[in-house]
Amino acid sequence: MAAKNGSSTVDTFPQQYARTQRLTLGEPRNITVSPDGRRVVFLRSRGGSDAVNCLWVLDVDTGLETLMADPLTLFADAENLSQAERARRERLREGAGGITSYSCDEAIDHVTFVLGGRLHIADVATGHVLSFDAIEGAFDPRLNPPGTAIAFVQGRALKIVAVPSEIIDETSPMPAQTVIDPDLLGEADTVSWGLADFIAAEEMGRQRGFWWSPNGSHLAVCRVDEGPVSTWYIADPAHPERQPMAVRYPAAGTANAHVTLSVLTADGSQRRDLVWDANYPYLATVHWVANEDLLLSLQTRDQKQLSICSANPSTGEIHEEVILTSRTWVDLFPGSPQRLTTGEIVYIAHRHGAARLMSGDTQLSPDDVNVRSIISTAHDIVTFTGNLLDHPEMIGVWQRHPGDDAPTAITAMDGTHSASVGGRTLVIRRASLSQERATISVIAENSHFEIRSLTEIPLVRPKVQLHRAGRQRIPCAVLLPHDFDGSHQLPVLMDPYGGPHAQRVVDSLTAHCTSQWFADQGFAVVVADGRGTPGLGTDWEHAVHHDLADLVLEDQVHALMNLSDSGIPLDLSRVGIRGWSFGGYLAALAVLRRPDVFHAAIAGAPVTDWRLYDTHYTERYLGHPEIDDRPYRSTSLITDAHRLTRPLLLVHGLADDNVVVAHTLQLSAALLAAGKPHEVLPLSGVSHMTPQAVVAENLLFHQLDFLRRSLQLQP
Repeated sequence: MAAKNGSSTVDTFPQQYARTQRLTLGEPRNITVSPDGRRVVFLRSRGGSDAVNCLWVLDVDTGLETLMADPLTLFADAENLSQAERARRERLREGAGGITSYSCDEAIDHVTFVLGGRLHIADVATGHVLSFDAIEGAFDPRLNPPGTAIAFVQGRALKIVAVPSEIIDETSPMPAQTVIDPDLLGEADTVSWGLADFIAAEEMGRQRGFWWSPNGSHLAVCRVDEGPVSTWYIADPAHPERQPMAVRYPAAGTANAHVTLSVLTADGSQRRDLVWDANYPYLATVHWVANEDLLLSLQTRDQKQLSICSANPSTGEIHEEVILTSRTWVDLFPGSPQRLTTGEIVYIAHRHGAARLMSGDTQLSPDDVNVRSIISTAHDIVTFTGNLLDHPEMIGVWQRHPGDDAPTAITAMDGTHSASVGGRTLVIRRASLSQERATISVIAENSHFEIRSLTEIPLVRPKVQLHRAGRQRIPCAVLLPHDFDGSHQLPVLMDPYGGPHAQRVVDSLTAHCTSQWFADQGFAVVVADGRGTPGLGTDWEHAVHHDLADLVLEDQVHALMNLSDSGIPLDLSRVGIRGWSFGGYLAALAVLRRPDVFHAAIAGAPVTDWRLYDTHYTERYLGHPEIDDRPYRSTSLITDAHRLTRPLLLVHGLADDNVVVAHTLQLSAALLAAGKPHEVLPLSGVSHMTPQAVVAENLLFHQLDFLRRSLQLQP
């Protein structure tokens, strides 16, 4: 069976899926539209099997795509990554290489990026690229809005370099100037300036640690002190000659990093420290809204309060604008909050049973829409995404113009959409069960065309049936073998994630490819999004407060039984379940607590004791263990080890710094102590994601073999 798009012949879907990094390579990504709407900057590799991203620019008037920066010609050792860059990619689950992030000035005249630790800048108009060879180990470069300087992190310090008046294809010996350096201040080696701490990057979606003011004269900079955070050690047993890697990991109930924010002049000569109520230790978002004004959002440790504040960098004065409270937790949403030029603050909050776009106490989004993110507020036009409450599997884009009574839907309510905005130009990404791959459309005043996607067409064609199961109307996707004639019942594979902030039942073809591959091996595959997953409103999402086990598992069982009762040919005497991360936790939980329903489980990178997971995620749902440890005891897999009566395969990457391998090892030790046979598959050198092609490919085959053995199926 041959792959399309000129790639080499492949024999199996697992090989293709691994080689193409889950069919993502070759798709335009990291899209930025210029404020005048005439240029689009994006990243894309040369094909569906190429993991090296290049930097491109598109002329909206002509539709012409131009290659601006090619890592293969700029720097031979493009994957010589700093530790900070490796950590950033892990937090983002970034498996690709080459140019994986970039920053533009306000007009999108220049683009800066790091390749192999070296700082580069590209001139969009000419395509010339300058390399700052004198600067090594640069991380997270950011152009100031006027395009005259680049700030970046080097080690633990924040530095800047001036942008030459003319950019040509050569190297520059220009040295960097220090804005602030903890070594020069005599601070401890646990202090850094300009970096996001682990919790911000992993759980809050804040990858940044510094922000330029609009006129480029000042920088708001995070100071992070990891001194209070416990040190954990991650070793690679396959290489005993290597020292273990020390990481600062804030486990539930323990100390977080101490994060503060200061405003500095670009030359570092003046500094103003911003001080807020110590009851708000989490700095969730930072936005400059004027040269003299910052907009911050701050969370309490228990996440039941979120304060949206304005800060005056000149005086250090902080004024609370909006306070959000909840009996469970206050969610963080991408792009929220924002301040319009009128001074109006728009934000997303749970109101009247769903997530709403709000301004003060006024709801701006339609009653039947659950809002997901704010994309842009340019020209006070609020562009946001959301789903209809009756259709969580579909995500659309809306815009609310100044003076409008109601937002306007920009996309049809089928498929899953996201957008980038600049001027009157929109770039819309659409995925759907009805199309082989996602499309990226440029919609301008006088033109409408697509940016080329080079992703491979999947070698399996998902045949998805969408259902709403039982009294809870649980969203489900059912996939049957393509050659199934309906003459018999099929063994079942439950394939959930099942936890907060992630959906598996979505209107997107590639999201179901792996499930279809398992179905074509002779299974009826069921994917169920139970309570706790996004899209169905406040009560649904927040039902798992203090209980990440019973309700979550109950909904998987309820969905399975209801689908069987509705006539889908499921053999309930042979039911397996597989999952990764929270899905791995759910899979192990299923065979431990409901062996009457589930007959085999594959638990990949499972959380087994929530005390070993991080503060921000875990305490949001289970509270602080020193205040009340009952939710931790009732959700632990380790205390249930003696209950195992079904085959269980535990899979874990030994280099995982998110769900550390101690989770699997401690459960395995408890199972052994209880005399319970099980299997453990350690993945050497693998983190929480599995980007290595040979690992990803053979891991699917290994899971299939385990399911066949455990459920006594013929290959």
